[in-house]
Amino acid sequence: MPTAFQTLARRAAALFAPLLLAVPLAAAAPGDGTLPREVEAALARAKVPREAVTLLVADAEGQRPPRLAWRSQEPVNPASVMKLVTTYAGLDILGPAYTWNTPVYLDGPVRGNVLEGNLYIEGRGDPKLVIERLWLLLRKVQALGVQRIAGDIVLDRSSFDTGAHDPGAFDGRPLRAYNAGADALLVNFKSVQMTFTPDAANQVARIDVMPPLAGVAIPASVPLAGDGRACGDWRTPMRGDFQATQFSFGGPYPASCGEGSWIVAYPDPDSFAARAIAGLWAQMGGQLQGTVREGRVPAGLAPAFEIQSPPLAEVVRDINKYSNNVMADQLFLTLGLVQKRRGTVPNARAAVRQWWNERIGTGEGQPVVDNGSGLSMEARVTAAGLGRMLQVAWRSPVMPELMSSLPLAGVDGTLRRRQLRSGAAAHLKSGTMPEYGVAGLAGYVDGASGRRYVLVAIANHANAAAARAAFDALVDWTAQD
Repeated sequence: MPTAFQTLARRAAALFAPLLLAVPLAAAAPGDGTLPREVEAALARAKVPREAVTLLVADAEGQRPPRLAWRSQEPVNPASVMKLVTTYAGLDILGPAYTWNTPVYLDGPVRGNVLEGNLYIEGRGDPKLVIERLWLLLRKVQALGVQRIAGDIVLDRSSFDTGAHDPGAFDGRPLRAYNAGADALLVNFKSVQMTFTPDAANQVARIDVMPPLAGVAIPASVPLAGDGRACGDWRTPMRGDFQATQFSFGGPYPASCGEGSWIVAYPDPDSFAARAIAGLWAQMGGQLQGTVREGRVPAGLAPAFEIQSPPLAEVVRDINKYSNNVMADQLFLTLGLVQKRRGTVPNARAAVRQWWNERIGTGEGQPVVDNGSGLSMEARVTAAGLGRMLQVAWRSPVMPELMSSLPLAGVDGTLRRRQLRSGAAAHLKSGTMPEYGVAGLAGYVDGASGRRYVLVAIANHANAAAARAAFDALVDWTAQD
């Protein structure tokens, strides 16, 4: 049976093989053949061959030939850079003010603070139904006079049909929050946050868990290590063991860390919403005679109220600034739901394909969109196609929302620690899958001349992660026009 490393190596080989075989067939684009000297040198230091990268620098207005186009017609895996396609398509199709509604239904009368029937919660894809907003939802139920539910709490997740999702399928790390799967009723990203607070007087670190999970045993505290050890990587020595019905720890929490937070994806994601809603309802003093289960809202039943998500412009900011995978997939499936009346992956792909052909055109090639996040081995896009999309976006009414959603180099988001030598203003989306040899950067760069450029830089190579310096050099070169 192959080891995890062998499996990764085989997948990487499958990724690189078609790209390298395509090199002799690459069509020349304007500017092909010469790379900026500093970019060439940085690639050499990183041991990334120029044939493993695709680069494009072009006027954002699209009125001039590209300043640089190197292998710009080659389809490559963009990793999280693909979120640019998802978020611009979302803004363009749905509009920046679009919101997701989550209806709540009471199937029975309320007498003496008792709902004599079932409570239904219908998920419609809200990407940001975090614990605070779930609390508000349940508080509104209580405001209707309901303290005890004589029936069940029924969760309707039928707006999306995603099929079975294995959170460990991509990289073997099912407890990483970025591997959470999309869900019509996505509660708190299917993740648990444990906050450790040192209590020196009692020599323990107290554990606060959000959301509270019904039927899951989690210790109230762990021993406190007050021996002066440095904080460092405190999670590994704690030896956390996270099972569906019990969390445990095999080591102490270092006092030197102060208050610390540990976020894990719940190991049984399909039951997470039910456990979180049951746990929070009980914590709020609510009583439930029945159970929390899945089901459909009865036909003809009118909602008692709806809660509304933040607007799409805010959601897109979270997706791009912090590269949130599951929120991107929620938006992707929503495009299928809105355009094709069902939130399925095939419907979402069809919606994006139709939008691309109508808005971006077919001249630069159709991207292969596997999902909304780019966390995929199958996704492909060309630098020319992505650059063309960024040029179209630059001239569109939703340009301010898209551009402001991108991390500003050296300032915020995933690029807050990425200082450029030139100090250039650059709004860029990064992407990386180091296990599979993918790294990329794309977005907008301000030139010293006052002109703005679109920039795309993607590497598909075993050393792709080391190409970061070359990409930064390309941004600096672009700014110094």
